[in-house]
Amino acid sequence: HMTQDNLRSSFGGESQAHMRYRIWGARAEKEGFPNVARLFACTSDAEQVHATLHFNALKDVNGDFPVVSMAGFGLNETSQNLQGAIDGETFEFTQMYPAYIAVAELQEEKTAISAMRFAIEAEKVHAELFGIAKEAVDAGKDLEAEVVLLCPVCGFISLTGEEENCPICNAKKEKFIEY
Repeated sequence: HMTQDNLRSSFGGESQAHMRYRIWGARAEKEGFPNVARLFACTSDAEQVHATLHFNALKDVNGDFPVVSMAGFGLNETSQNLQGAIDGETFEFTQMYPAYIAVAELQEEKTAISAMRFAIEAEKVHAELFGIAKEAVDAGKDLEAEVVLLCPVCGFISLTGEEENCPICNAKKEKFIEY
């Protein structure tokens, strides 16, 4: 069943992004970019939110499966790591998730569609925030962030805290987790 394969692939990719961002965040911290490190930590947990949504959409599937997923590798300086993050997020929202959603719609897999729609919208925000962070790092500065907040429902991230509700899933701001 194609949607199940796509959910497993998404789970694998999001799980690997979760770990990769932890590693890259430690590198940013070591290089003197604590706010970039906070952004990586928050985005790492956002990827865990997405992986959990995909896993839960597979609740009726049991067993072991080979999982093929995209995974960026390389431990570089923070600027290059941020570019890797931008590239990965952009791949997800421009190629991977649109194709997976199209298949899920054809197969009328509502839970999968919902999980992937949350992810696609959050990944757009992640790519944008990583771009802002890269501009700062390339200028020799840390990311300017009043706060780093995660919506634990869909993976949206805010650097301002100005939202009353999550713009993606409408969760109350009080649910957001601060980094």
